[in-house]
Amino acid sequence: MAPLHVPVLRAGRPYRSLQVAELHDVRDGALVAEVSQAIPGVIARDLGRAAENQAKLEERTVADLLLVCRRAGELFGEAELPLGEATQTPEQYLEQLAATSGMPIAMGRRNMEKITGVLAGMEHVLGGLTRGLDYTVLDGGYGTWGNRQISYQRQSDNLGAVLPNNSPGVHNLWLPAIPFKVPLVLRPGSAEPWTPYRLAAAFFEAGLPREAFSLYPSDYGGATEILLRTGRSMFFGDASTVRGWQGQGKVQVHGPGWSKVILGPDAAEDWRRHLDLVASSVAANGGRSCINASGVWTPSQAREIAEALAEKLASIVARPLDDPAAELAAFPDPEIARRISDLVDSQLAAGGAEDLTAKYREGSRVAEAGGCTFLLPTVVWCESPEHPLAQAEYVFPFVSVVEVPDLELWDRLGPTLVGTVISEDRFFVNRALTSRAIDRLNLGAVPTYQISWDQPHEGNLFDHLYQQRAFQRVA
Repeated sequence: MAPLHVPVLRAGRPYRSLQVAELHDVRDGALVAEVSQAIPGVIARDLGRAAENQAKLEERTVADLLLVCRRAGELFGEAELPLGEATQTPEQYLEQLAATSGMPIAMGRRNMEKITGVLAGMEHVLGGLTRGLDYTVLDGGYGTWGNRQISYQRQSDNLGAVLPNNSPGVHNLWLPAIPFKVPLVLRPGSAEPWTPYRLAAAFFEAGLPREAFSLYPSDYGGATEILLRTGRSMFFGDASTVRGWQGQGKVQVHGPGWSKVILGPDAAEDWRRHLDLVASSVAANGGRSCINASGVWTPSQAREIAEALAEKLASIVARPLDDPAAELAAFPDPEIARRISDLVDSQLAAGGAEDLTAKYREGSRVAEAGGCTFLLPTVVWCESPEHPLAQAEYVFPFVSVVEVPDLELWDRLGPTLVGTVISEDRFFVNRALTSRAIDRLNLGAVPTYQISWDQPHEGNLFDHLYQQRAFQRVA
């Protein structure tokens, strides 16, 4: 029997390429699917028709597209949907996601529920992104808001996105482009084409014009073509990958988060009360997200906090991907897991830091279960915020705990995508409110991973796609 084939989607139309990439099961190496690959020339040629594709969405109202989103969410979560020349049930989606990306089925199901929730509540999401704008302003090109005449100018005929493999939940960031009437040009992650394809199929079944979705599995050349040729884009990657695109207004960069839990002097003295929140911030979703805490910064008690956190997280063990209790994601390439572990060990060997979880495990932090390779949770106590591991982030539950005097902490914090600040000290809270290091600020007992999708944790898609312009109209 021929293997499952996943095609390119060119303005929604399936296209089988002569060039394919094979996806194999991380457990036994079995062939899961062949994925057509788009060459840069095909992408460039297709993007020449961006205005025509956008016109198909321009014919629809925002209210209509919100209904499409709601229906697509239902289909994404419940229906058997087309996938190439085959079909895919929700359970098959979760199994395929696990097989090629290493995400446990139970964890994949939770991410699936996040996506369906965002699609069901898309009106609320748009309200937050637009700060309550009347959607008819986007339908007619202008309108009134309060007692003011306003107009918003769309900045692009498409939104490109170079997507990651780490977590399906990340796709919630580009979904609002549909009701904003901006077609999508997506380059799926090499190991995780399943989520964007299933979303596209759900939208088509819900009545969205096919021209609104283009999916181009490709190599780095194809990814670059999308970033260069789309009017606005999003780029997900590690620090070295996204560095060259920083500061380019048309590319919204989503790199490492270096998210942190920050304890004030009062909370540090009462740290046991907050230990569960810290642990969940580190380990939720397998520790794979930029919104997972990779650092705990405290003005006192750092060693005690790190010891207790290490003991708590050490209870998380490697389990097979179909185990309902699985809390760790596997590495599709076991060699990458070993390299990360070796890098951590080499930085520990230089001194000034200690892996406190080592005493709770037998052997290496690299673990095997169900034919897969995992990295076990790692809690590192650092003597100084200058230690390299104090500002490190990895795609598994890794966290450093560092002690910094409260008067110095804010000047030494470094980039922080999400900062959960726990304190009743008014001076400390005021420093948090004025800190330019933190992008998304949680005051109080809010885990770093807890996201309100109407307040994006990294960039505002409406501001990326639309610009308010000076506008006057004679009545």
